[in-house]
Amino acid sequence: MRLLHTSDWHLGRSFHGIGMLDAQRAFVNQLVTFVRDESVDVVLIAGDVYDRALPGVDVVGLLDDALVRLTGAGAEVVLTSGNHDSAIRLGFASRLLERGGVHLRTRLNELDQPVLFPLGDDALDDAVDTTGPVLAIYGIPWLEPRLVAEQLGVETASHFEVTRAATERIRADVRHRSQTRTVHSVVLAHTFASGGISSDSERDLSIGGVGAVPLDLFDGFGYTALGHLHGRQELSPAVRYSGSPLAYSFSEAKHKKGSWLVEVDADGIGDVRAVHWEAPRVLAVLRGKLDDLLESEDLAWAEAAYCQITLTDAARPAQAMDRLRARFPDTLVLGFDPEGSGAAPKASYSSRLAEAEGDLSVCCGFLDHVRGRPASDAEAAVLAEALEAVRLEGVSL
Repeated sequence: MRLLHTSDWHLGRSFHGIGMLDAQRAFVNQLVTFVRDESVDVVLIAGDVYDRALPGVDVVGLLDDALVRLTGAGAEVVLTSGNHDSAIRLGFASRLLERGGVHLRTRLNELDQPVLFPLGDDALDDAVDTTGPVLAIYGIPWLEPRLVAEQLGVETASHFEVTRAATERIRADVRHRSQTRTVHSVVLAHTFASGGISSDSERDLSIGGVGAVPLDLFDGFGYTALGHLHGRQELSPAVRYSGSPLAYSFSEAKHKKGSWLVEVDADGIGDVRAVHWEAPRVLAVLRGKLDDLLESEDLAWAEAAYCQITLTDAARPAQAMDRLRARFPDTLVLGFDPEGSGAAPKASYSSRLAEAEGDLSVCCGFLDHVRGRPASDAEAAVLAEALEAVRLEGVSL
């Protein structure tokens, strides 16, 4: 059998205000083509299928289309819910969908209810009616400790404790089934495991203040398909993150997006190889002085990219964004980090205000403070004219 480990589709997400539904459709097209060409038997989705608990109608339609096409290409689908999903909504009609080859594992009472696939010579038989080797795929949805601790019989509401309780429940089921047959286990889990490298697009809710669960919680399973972190990475030969299929923050600009293709036979987990997804748009993280960025021939590739640019000019250039977009039209984020700015502490605005002499000095000082460069002679003249007009109006009243 061939399993394709994916996660963190985040259907419906935007990228700095730009909708990504078309890019996500392009990913689904790649996915379906790969499943058909490589004869993938099961597609795993380890949580964060949606980006919101209440996805839009067009977003739900995209998932519906993806599931129909994947099952039409010959694969079954096993998915669990992540912290961005509504487990209840995502799990709706799970018993009905199971008949069509889509297996949802979003509820606590399903932790020890695996999806079974027979292996070996009897692979065409019903897995329930055979004593031959079997692949058992379990799903651990995102576990919010405060909400699930009591149901799992855990006294301390922590990610470690609830995840340990969940994996113990799964191990007990594996032991029970192993009394009569050989069981090779695969676990989907949406969690933050130690050793994983996070990126900016995992939001504060899911990373900030959340303790990582240790890898040994997954010891003994044939393969653990993790979701939650957006970079594809191997924590151990049997524990991996597939990462998101698309970049959802500029911190992911250097990620090689893809999945893991896992081979399984009657002897257990075999080869695991990386699968690559083509990105519809390249991300560029650029840094330098404005004129250098605009003139550099080496940056021609970034003209068609989504760009995050940090300018290092000593004084903040006028109309910086307009000038950058003349060459890099999809500049989405612009920051300023003047060279030498860290050499000496910058005076606070209140202290500069106290030293100002007259109204014109206050106005020019404000401009310097908020944009990082002093008022030009022409700007100072306009401010002086405006102040004089206000003074004359006050006199006439």
